[in-house]
Amino acid sequence: MKRKWKTAFLTILDYSTMPSTDVIESLRRLGYEGIEWTMDHFDPDLPIAQLRELVSRTHDAGMEVSQIMAHTDLISLNDAVRKQKIDRIVRGIRAAGECGVSAVSVLTGPSIWEPDHVRIGEDMSETAAWDQAIEAVETFVEAAEDSNVVITSEAVYGMLAHDFYTHRWLVDQVDHPAHKVNFDPSHHVLYGIEDMRWLIHQWGDRIAHVHIKDAIGIPQLNKFVFPLLGEGRVNWKDFFIGLEEIDYRGFCSLEFESFRFYRQVLKNNPEAAAQILLEQLNVLLEDD
Repeated sequence: MKRKWKTAFLTILDYSTMPSTDVIESLRRLGYEGIEWTMDHFDPDLPIAQLRELVSRTHDAGMEVSQIMAHTDLISLNDAVRKQKIDRIVRGIRAAGECGVSAVSVLTGPSIWEPDHVRIGEDMSETAAWDQAIEAVETFVEAAEDSNVVITSEAVYGMLAHDFYTHRWLVDQVDHPAHKVNFDPSHHVLYGIEDMRWLIHQWGDRIAHVHIKDAIGIPQLNKFVFPLLGEGRVNWKDFFIGLEEIDYRGFCSLEFESFRFYRQVLKNNPEAAAQILLEQLNVLLEDD
């Protein structure tokens, strides 16, 4: 299948601690068209000149910045800590605008895999948690509108917005042109929603960025994995058809979270992870 969208790689794994020059060269060498930087490298507390240089060096290597991933748990019992997190993301949004980056990705929380996460229904009511998430996203959208960028929120396993329906509710509550969707199919299949074409058509042009990641299992800790592409429940043929049908022309960012495979087989080599995903993607695209 011929694609209209572009490939990027999300710079987690050991890329997050490597010098950005090495990351850029690695992904350029593999043939990626973009980089999804996290705030490990695109740190909003760095001088803006350094952030502009990071974006410029990415462009000089023939790639674009697909978006900045600012994924931080927005649900907290400590208001001061929560405000610090929100303020840092706002600074990231404003820095993205100053550097000509078009999108910043956020999520709601809680991050239930972290030992100190807020337990909804025990530590905090559902109402209070959603109030925190919505307030934060409204703050981000206001900053995004001022900075000429968009916010892409994502449905993530275990969080308030975790599947299509809960994410749709969030988007409806913060219904603004600057609030778009980062579509990741893996979290949806964990909740039994496997009709990729339906999902993609429901969002349509609200999709401003895509993560490519597979999943299999049930949405409980230690009962699912994000395996290599093609091993999970995502129907990739329908996924790519859906993107074609809505004429998606943005970035599909490959996200490697097969962590045991990464440690045991790839020996913590992020370039090997980026390479194997790109190879798998190309094979899946041939299956038309």
